[in-house]
Amino acid sequence: MTKKRDLELLYEVGCLRFLQRNWRQFLNADFSNETEHSFRVAWIAMILASYEGVKNIGKVVQMALVHDVGESRSGDVHYISRLYTSRDEEMAVKDVFDGTVMEKEMIELWKEYEERKTIEEKIVKDADNLDVEFELKEQEVKGETLRKYWLDTRKRVYKKLYTASAKKMWKDVQDSNPHDWHFFARNRFTAGDWKEKK
Repeated sequence: MTKKRDLELLYEVGCLRFLQRNWRQFLNADFSNETEHSFRVAWIAMILASYEGVKNIGKVVQMALVHDVGESRSGDVHYISRLYTSRDEEMAVKDVFDGTVMEKEMIELWKEYEERKTIEEKIVKDADNLDVEFELKEQEVKGETLRKYWLDTRKRVYKKLYTASAKKMWKDVQDSNPHDWHFFARNRFTAGDWKEKK
């Protein structure tokens, strides 16, 4: 039988899709929500973990999924609001998982992530920072100019990246095109009925 608290956890995690990330105040309404952010952080972390030779990629993915889960209770704060607010993220994470089947494991993973000592923790933090870089690049392609104003700030973030793979990815994002994945994929233009005959 499913525990009531496990159902509540799943509803709470579902509510993260309604929680707007703090970047929306500075960018626009088309920026990712908390769920979208955590989803891509998990994918970035998986790729970085593979590059770094990490064996337990499952742990990295779990850590990526739990890294911001407390924000369902504490909210997300940005570089200005952080000066005026105090949050008890540990209490939030403990309360999110209290009484669930995953309580011990997820709280331990979150605490471990906060320490930034192991390669897994560092990879997830790198992925968290890289997701913002991807978002800014996507916004730039749509005509948003904020990325150029934050370039110096983002270069400081680059210096704080832990892994060589993350630093390489950060540099590669700068010259990437967010549309290449579908322009150069198998599609009607490259392999289908719209392909030009030679």
